Amino acid sequence: MTQTASPLGTNFVTQIGVLVHDIEKTAEEFKKFLGVEPRFVLTEDFEFAQTQYKGSPTRARARLAFFNAGPNIEIELIQPDMEPSTWREDLNAKGECVHHIAFVIKGMNETIGRLAEMGMPLLQRG
Repeated sequence: MTQTASPLGTNFVTQIGVLVHDIEKTAEEFKKFLGVEPRFVLTEDFEFAQTQYKGSPTRARARLAFFNAGPNIEIELIQPDMEPSTWREDLNAKGECVHHIAFVIKGMNETIGRLAEMGMPLLQRG
């Protein structure tokens, strides 16, 4: 199999994010399946995170559950609040689904610019 150069500069996947409606219920199912305890987190509030969605400030927050699924991969469950966010938009439009695949990269700003030039703009930060 021939490998071509990635705009990310890597193929090292570190996380898979999954949108869910009920984080408690889904985390319990993942716990049984993976045999590991989740670590729960609430994202930071706007004053700290300065979250932006499609270029505008948003007070969006989410409950997160993290599972170590191997030495280099983490599964993140995401239950968003009702504020505007990529999480909420995707959960409303598609239901529970994979939201993102995270890669280990170098040069975040350069990579964001390169992806934007390829028609993949940054939708949310913070």
